[in-house]
Amino acid sequence: MPPPAGAEESEARDPDPAWIITGQFSNDLFGGSDAHFTHGTRLSALSPDGHVPGFIERAGKWLPLFPEDGNLRVTYSLGQEMFTPERIEERELIEDDRPYAGWLYGGIGLISENGDRLDNLELNVGVVGPASLADKTQIEYHKLIDVDVPEGWDNQLHNEPGVVLYYERKWRNLWQVELGNVAMLNNLGVDLTPHLGGALGNVYTYGAGGFTLRLGEDLPDDYGPPRLRPALPGSDYFRPTDWFGWYLFAGAEGRIVARNIFLDGNTFEDSHSVDKRPLVLDLQAGIAIMLGERVRLAYTHLLRSEEYREQDAPDQFGTISVSIRF
Repeated sequence: MPPPAGAEESEARDPDPAWIITGQFSNDLFGGSDAHFTHGTRLSALSPDGHVPGFIERAGKWLPLFPEDGNLRVTYSLGQEMFTPERIEERELIEDDRPYAGWLYGGIGLISENGDRLDNLELNVGVVGPASLADKTQIEYHKLIDVDVPEGWDNQLHNEPGVVLYYERKWRNLWQVELGNVAMLNNLGVDLTPHLGGALGNVYTYGAGGFTLRLGEDLPDDYGPPRLRPALPGSDYFRPTDWFGWYLFAGAEGRIVARNIFLDGNTFEDSHSVDKRPLVLDLQAGIAIMLGERVRLAYTHLLRSEEYREQDAPDQFGTISVSIRF
């Protein structure tokens, strides 16, 4: 039986010398609403193989989370997210709808990739509340595009330091079918990438599991496009082997949620909160394109089940991501 597609290729590869810069833009504009998770932006830089600070590499090798044959890379990130109730035109507190909240954070993480498996450990540290500047960002943006300005930011969660430790593992090549050359398409294939993960902290605490199904060309180039947490995990990592590649994807993730500050409210003082649901399901679909061996473009559309008891319908939003190797 021949080895899974990409296995021989991954063993023969030299260390990757490229930095990867990724920008992500998520917004519920793509879902036709302006409520709940309403916007997120994340910028990240993923180092070349082996360019890892010594203390991070020692910590990674000490933890039993990474395979011995994995290539280590460090990732640095900066992001902002904002959450609002559905009725943003109301100035008074809406007790049966989710709180206004913002999250501004910086992150540092360690990624291990060995061709078949991707492990990602990341620490995010930041602030929830007015210090996140989410209120000012959304108000000024709405003025700029000339739409209704949210009136209730005075009711947002209080300032609180936030810390979250995330871990994710994705398996590739567990199930892959090569379809060969079909019509004008080369190296066409299908694969299934399952994942497990979780988060621990005062912002999020949850356990998660799911999968992503892909159909396209040159699937070993990456592990799926990046996403904003706590959505289905993706990856800043990609390493094209041709001048052009693409795939369509669909996936699902279930989460058991013990803590979500954006629903539970502040940890150390009283604040607005709602009765969250402990089980949340995400469904996603989209497309990714690799161009010129240096650029990856992706769009993901996500449908999320109700996150709290008073919510009367699922949410949906889209994410555009651009990654560049240099």
